[in-house]
Amino acid sequence: MSSYKLLALDMDGTLLDNEHSISQENRRWIAKAREAGITVMLATGRNLPSVMPYFQQLELDGPLVTVNGSDVWLRPGELLQRTLLRPEAVTELVRLARHCEVKFWGHAVEGTFRQDRWPDQEEAFQWFSFAVHSENKENLEWIRRESLRIGAFEISNSHPCNLEFNPPGIHKASGVGKVCEMLGISMDEVIAAGDSINDLALIRAAGLGAAMGNAQEEVKRAADTVAPANTEDGVAVLIQRYIFGLE
Repeated sequence: MSSYKLLALDMDGTLLDNEHSISQENRRWIAKAREAGITVMLATGRNLPSVMPYFQQLELDGPLVTVNGSDVWLRPGELLQRTLLRPEAVTELVRLARHCEVKFWGHAVEGTFRQDRWPDQEEAFQWFSFAVHSENKENLEWIRRESLRIGAFEISNSHPCNLEFNPPGIHKASGVGKVCEMLGISMDEVIAAGDSINDLALIRAAGLGAAMGNAQEEVKRAADTVAPANTEDGVAVLIQRYIFGLE
């Protein structure tokens, strides 16, 4: 057995295959890790309602990090920490997105809103994150550049065509760090796996940072190891190698 005590998993592009399912092998080895005393948690850009079916499928009962670190849960229903965007910052980000005519959405305590059903008054809601999507890289770069005039954000992505905005200093690493404080362990005792820029801070902070074979190149360069792709049971392979010492 290894000295690692916590396994933090991104969902889309990491734990989930391209059909958004958890493979049998990944489920089997996650169960084995938990039986061996490893805390397995999800650290995702998704909001809690979209995480819960997978949380229940894996029969997890512990901590999780949602909306890229804006919410940290001791367990579902028991919030450990919440950090929100300023509503006026969201209003300005919406203005930028509409100027470029790109797709956009936001996660709020009250639900997820998209550009075709966007609320009239952003200040009436509690916002976790805001995101835009465009295949036009110039649009994304312009929005990134202009967003810096609005104020400080944690800017990442879960896809190369996205920009995702969280409160400054809030990311998956800050969320998992809070969980480690609660568990009385260090980040050196964490294995973290992911595929996108919103996983980068966590991969760098973890004792073992793993990029999936399908990860963005910047994530691979920052990782300690590269696992097989999300379509090749990469999470199961990580558990076998680094928790059970199998090849």
